[in-house]
Amino acid sequence: MTMVAVRNLGRNKLRTLLTMCGVMVAIVTFVLLRTVLSAWTAAADFAAKDRVGTRHKVSFIMPLPKRYVQEVRDIPGVKSTAIANWFGGKDPKHETEFFATLAVEPKDFLDVYDEISVPEDQRESWFQNRTGAIVGDALAKKLGWKIGDRVTLIGTIFPGDWEFQISGIYTATRRSVDRSSFYFHYEYFNESPQATQAGMHDMVGWIVSRIDDPGRSADISKAIDVKFDERDVQTLSMSERAMNTSFIGMISAVLKAVDVVSLVILAIMVLILGNTVAMGVRERTHEYGVLRAIGFLPKHLVVFVLSEAVVVSTLGGVLGLLVSYPFVEKGVGLFLEENMGAFFPFFRIDPMTAVAALILAAALGLVAAALPAYTASQLKVVDALRRAG
Repeated sequence: MTMVAVRNLGRNKLRTLLTMCGVMVAIVTFVLLRTVLSAWTAAADFAAKDRVGTRHKVSFIMPLPKRYVQEVRDIPGVKSTAIANWFGGKDPKHETEFFATLAVEPKDFLDVYDEISVPEDQRESWFQNRTGAIVGDALAKKLGWKIGDRVTLIGTIFPGDWEFQISGIYTATRRSVDRSSFYFHYEYFNESPQATQAGMHDMVGWIVSRIDDPGRSADISKAIDVKFDERDVQTLSMSERAMNTSFIGMISAVLKAVDVVSLVILAIMVLILGNTVAMGVRERTHEYGVLRAIGFLPKHLVVFVLSEAVVVSTLGGVLGLLVSYPFVEKGVGLFLEENMGAFFPFFRIDPMTAVAALILAAALGLVAAALPAYTASQLKVVDALRRAG
């Protein structure tokens, strides 16, 4: 019976093709939106298990005294520490391009973030050059920067023209860091008049610690915070995953909206399929009457209708996935990685998203055909034979 239903699809080839294209568009959109969600949360999903972040207890935007770094380093279980300070610089030649700019202490930073890979000669050049900076390979490609280039950034938080020289271009060996950031010497920033005027001299944005046992992350975080409980500036420490998740929480409304829209797309797909199946049932009412007259049972008609809908929706889902990979990964994905790497460092379709899209395509085909199938099963033989379609 299923094969009969499949052959029925060829009776109105244009309608079948358009329906499959509708399902395809819905699946591509669904995959794109779900990939946006997974890519946006990649920093939390792929966070290092052996790192702990420490920030101001009140708010992430409030700084910590730099002297805290050594005290954190002395906590049992902490192997190494690094500081980071958000700078907020922009390239005047590419004013519309956003990329993260961070002031760090190079040696400590690369020790804690060992997934940042920099060739040895470039690493040494950065260490020795006070105005040197390293940039991600995606950012360098996008802005056309090369080793040795002199770059001027305009400070948005700390005003003025800041001169840098590209000492190195890094790559990422894990997904826990993006490839579109700009890192430069903390001392260059700390000794500037702008830092003093802003009250940021000898202050840091946050501290990242590498620990010896990921299983003791919660205990070490608590020990760090207890250390500063009686100080004027108190801290809040957490695993890197938790810290990244807290950043994502700032845009939770946007993520929720994207999630809802992806479900709305599937609802639209159900309506498209349901309308197509219903039209087919109306056109074949007389045929169904004949089938019932020669001995077919109502359940057989249900199988005909459901099978046709599932085949159309599944084929549309397969076609949608075939289009999704080049469109989402090679098209939209490459564009976002190169132009918005700070937000979408790794824009790839999650295998679970692909599997879910295909299963949902088939399942929603069943849902869309449920009412038309029930209607067909309830047809009375005499009434169905009287109708011409």
